[in-house]
Amino acid sequence: MHILLCEDDDLIASGIVAGLNAQGLTVDHVATAAAARAMVLAAQFDVLILDLGLPDEDGLTLLRQLRQNGLELPVLILTARDTVTDRVAGLQAGADDYLLKPFDLRELSARLHTLIRRVAGRSVNLIEHGCLTYDPSSRETLLAGQPVDLSRREQALLHALLHNHGRVLSNEQLKDSVYGFGDEVESNALNVHIHHLRRKLGHTIVETVRGLGYRLGPADAKSTGPEAP
Repeated sequence: MHILLCEDDDLIASGIVAGLNAQGLTVDHVATAAAARAMVLAAQFDVLILDLGLPDEDGLTLLRQLRQNGLELPVLILTARDTVTDRVAGLQAGADDYLLKPFDLRELSARLHTLIRRVAGRSVNLIEHGCLTYDPSSRETLLAGQPVDLSRREQALLHALLHNHGRVLSNEQLKDSVYGFGDEVESNALNVHIHHLRRKLGHTIVETVRGLGYRLGPADAKSTGPEAP
């Protein structure tokens, strides 16, 4: 999951970034509305965590503008504004969820996973694809009931493919899902992760669509098992 965090308090932001990174999530942090606006145009994100008390513009104004411009990205407001009127205003402006400060990082993580699950039309966290099962919350991957050890990048790649079932994702879209905006990415890095994923989960898990990108392979092919090392 690739998250954009818009929070002007450096202490709060660093805690969120460190905590979510430890859970295998990729987080890009900005401190202003202008930077957030630029980032949603420059890269693909799964969720926006939005503070309201930003130094250059009120977060609600930013949210309304993003929605008016057609942005469908799930948005979780994270703020100290705790009245019912504030919460109603946030939801009416286009937020999908509203969490008050101070907060527990475990609840924030759970709410993020719930937003992604809702967007994908799933009622539970567990994602099943043939004999492959993946739990985004625990990051547990099972193939035919047996645990498979995936790196953080491999998990992010698998989650992007499962979350976009049936869609062809370009190289850039997959890179946005796997890497943060400031990460140093070697030219063949994505191909290396795809190779490892095929070796561990079976060569049909990632289907190459020549000239366009990649998509999740058919579920009925997962019984082929992982490739021999």
